[in-house]
Amino acid sequence: MRILVVTVVHHPEDARILHRQIAALRERGHEVVYAAPYAARGARPRPYVEGVDLPRAAGRDRGTALRAARALLAERGPAADVILLHDPELLLALPGTLRRLRRAGAAPVTVWDVHEDTAAALAMKGWVPRPLRPPLRAAVRAAERLAERRVRLLLAEDAYQDRFRRHHPVVPNLASPPPGTPPPPGDDRVVYLGQLSRARGALELIALARLLAPAVRVEAIGTADPDVRDALAAADREGVLRWYGFLPNDRALARLSGALAGLSLLHDQPNYRHSRPTKVVEYMAHGVPVVTTPTPLAAELVERHGCGLVVPYRDPTAAATAIRRLVADTGLRLRAARQGRQAAVSELDWHPRAADFVDLLELWAKEETAGAGTARTGRRGDAVAAAGRRVR
Repeated sequence: MRILVVTVVHHPEDARILHRQIAALRERGHEVVYAAPYAARGARPRPYVEGVDLPRAAGRDRGTALRAARALLAERGPAADVILLHDPELLLALPGTLRRLRRAGAAPVTVWDVHEDTAAALAMKGWVPRPLRPPLRAAVRAAERLAERRVRLLLAEDAYQDRFRRHHPVVPNLASPPPGTPPPPGDDRVVYLGQLSRARGALELIALARLLAPAVRVEAIGTADPDVRDALAAADREGVLRWYGFLPNDRALARLSGALAGLSLLHDQPNYRHSRPTKVVEYMAHGVPVVTTPTPLAAELVERHGCGLVVPYRDPTAAATAIRRLVADTGLRLRAARQGRQAAVSELDWHPRAADFVDLLELWAKEETAGAGTARTGRRGDAVAAAGRRVR
């Protein structure tokens, strides 16, 4: 198959897009064109995919990126068997585009990969005026219901099913546990991995670093929102913590090796209540104890598997106490690391699900092609009809 993967929001090195889904497609031998905001993010396409640079959609500046995405879909869409969209914004580029593709005789299946609770996420954006948030949430919900009638949907979480009328397949955010036995967790370094923002606990991270210094060093890996960037840069200059900024996925994950703990300090926000933080699964997969705030799915993982400690929201003092407990109790630290690793290998490994993801796209592409043929001939093969019954 030829797959056109498009994002104007996510980093081109996004783990779900590049290191899980595209990797799985390439392993099956499929050809991938990956359109993403390379220049805006200071990134380059990996040599094993054909990269197309797009503008980045950020804040209120979305129009340029959407116009570029619409032009891309018109130009490259006819050659694709699957168009895989990773941002809700890209749904706005579809009206008219799909009709033109079908009139031209092209039959790509269009898939929206639902990464998050879009309406809840918008309520957290500082660039959205507060009076506009309720009507905007309602508009997003209506757009989501319309989208499921026009395109195929993949969901990153089971809980996202409640937003839609139909049942849609789930492709969860899982990890790829490294082979072999990871080194035991140390006692002098904790790591945060992921995007940094106020709602993700960036300011608590800085406060935590001040409380733990100099005995335990805090390392933060990831890009930062504008409203916390200066504070993180200042803390890094002062030696309060080490902020690496963005690192490619393989280098970022390598920093987990031997860490005392992995941190997830999310605030209590609607967008986080239904999502399992991928960073928590990565910590477990790399044999690192977890210290997390009580977002439901993260806390459930930690408590069920005994792989770390849960601390209150917005409480760096409690987080510091939990980390000192891990330092002092070697048995607890080693047990949490071992049990988290075991759970990640047995229940949270991406590899067994990768084949299911590719199988699904292949089946949808066959259905779409057969459907286009039916429209022209009025007939549909028995084999394709049977496949359709299996999907539904």
